[in-house]
Amino acid sequence: MTNKDLANIIFPDITKTIEDYKNMYPARNLEEGAKVTRFAPSPTGFMHLGGFYQAIIDKVLAHNSKGIFYLRNEDTDQKREVKEAVELIMTTLNYYNVTPDEYEFNDEVIGNYGPYIQSKRKEIYHTFIKHLIEIDRAYPCFCKKEELDEMRTKQEKYKSRIGYYGRYAKCRNLSIDEKIEKIKNGEEYVIRFKSLGDNEKRFFFDDLVRGTLSLPENDQDIVIMKSNDKLPTYHFAHFVDDYLMHTTHVVRGEEWLPSVPVHIELFKAFDAKAPKYIHTPLIVKKEGNSVRKLSKRKDPEATMSYYEENGYPQEAVIESLMTIINSNYEEWHDKNPDKTYLDFTFSPKKMSATGGALYDMEKLNNISKNFISKLSAIEVYDRLSNWAKTYDKEFFELITKYKEYTINILNIEREQKKPRKDYENYKGIKPQIWYMYDELFDTKEKEYDFQNITDKDEIKLILNTYMEKYYDESDDKDTWFNKVKKLSEELGYASNMKEYKENPDNFKGNVADVSTVIRVVVTTSSMTPDLYEILKLLGKTRILKRINLI
Repeated sequence: MTNKDLANIIFPDITKTIEDYKNMYPARNLEEGAKVTRFAPSPTGFMHLGGFYQAIIDKVLAHNSKGIFYLRNEDTDQKREVKEAVELIMTTLNYYNVTPDEYEFNDEVIGNYGPYIQSKRKEIYHTFIKHLIEIDRAYPCFCKKEELDEMRTKQEKYKSRIGYYGRYAKCRNLSIDEKIEKIKNGEEYVIRFKSLGDNEKRFFFDDLVRGTLSLPENDQDIVIMKSNDKLPTYHFAHFVDDYLMHTTHVVRGEEWLPSVPVHIELFKAFDAKAPKYIHTPLIVKKEGNSVRKLSKRKDPEATMSYYEENGYPQEAVIESLMTIINSNYEEWHDKNPDKTYLDFTFSPKKMSATGGALYDMEKLNNISKNFISKLSAIEVYDRLSNWAKTYDKEFFELITKYKEYTINILNIEREQKKPRKDYENYKGIKPQIWYMYDELFDTKEKEYDFQNITDKDEIKLILNTYMEKYYDESDDKDTWFNKVKKLSEELGYASNMKEYKENPDNFKGNVADVSTVIRVVVTTSSMTPDLYEILKLLGKTRILKRINLI
């Protein structure tokens, strides 16, 4: 019996050859230098910030070079697969407008190199594995879990390298007839790749982030096909798909660096050119005086849903990630404020090679505040209502009922040279403007802090005198402020801050104290946007109603 007989017994229904698939997936017709990148997540849960960070790099690389960015769902670990995750991945990419050029979603295949879901490519993988068996570069392994555990215990005892290699790879030395007999007897098996490497030898590998690295050759006979569902492992599926889909650049986390020798040997086994690899630094965060890896379990900001639920603008989230993707991005963006991240030329050399990529939520908040401040009031309203429709239905109904009024609220101190930067996300808008809506003001338990003026009778005197003698809805801003100053003088407060600072004992307080009383009674807060604009929007009837609550 020959290896070809063994291959036919294992894969009796596989009739295609690897040449057939190479013809089915010819080289892409792209311009010279065009990059083909892929985002290849495992649909095993929520969309992680680290995965999205890599998808952005994939998108930029392809866009910069007029290439192709495609989505491939790596669902070969079906025990851990979460069915909703496939939809979540695509929905997230679309939400941030990082839509791939090729993908498969809801039975729709966009692109000529699919299927783009690995579980649908089983026959392709089997064809490649069958070829390896035929040329004696793969074999069935019948070792049971107990045998492998015993082998590992021995390796640990004698301080040997852990793994299935050399003298520990006992099924490698079975004769073809023995392998066939075991299969016919119904013994369970996996398929292992037969390595020709020598761990004592090293080879040079160019990582586009870290430069040239010296790595030991692979000598592990890794599993390339599992026993239960006959699906390939990540290592093998990754090779076949990147080979047939003509991936030029693989962007993945630095935790995959130890797998490079395996992947390089797989490509060599088929005389195929390996893609270039960009091993990105892990995203880390500060915790006290130390830095640690961003944790799926500990950190809510590790999941992409966090940013949508809290109403961060998509553009701000991407901008914040671009600042850790390339060290020169902020400088470039300052010089090119009207361009988007897709216009930026990404360089792997400008990624952090050591220490991780520090993601700072405070930085995101600042970027987000700056971005929202540059939007028109109508744009903020549209984005706010889209967010609230899903995440705060009560507020959505309120701002929809008072659309023009809400737009005017959002426009306070917006159309000026230096607009206010109050809002770091859409979720944070309601806590800052709630008092402008009677439905919220009337139902909220209020706490008034009038700051320097604490006497209740004095507070009522200021408010009543203001409304009876000085309030006029038709006043422009300068007239209004001059009246507040006159009110201050009449009641014994300094209308001029310089004069007050020079002789504070001559006055009850100053014009700022008087303004604060008015501000607090209509908003409950001493820190708000422009008081004149707030009063103008509220109107006399509502102001009086709020004064009467004191």
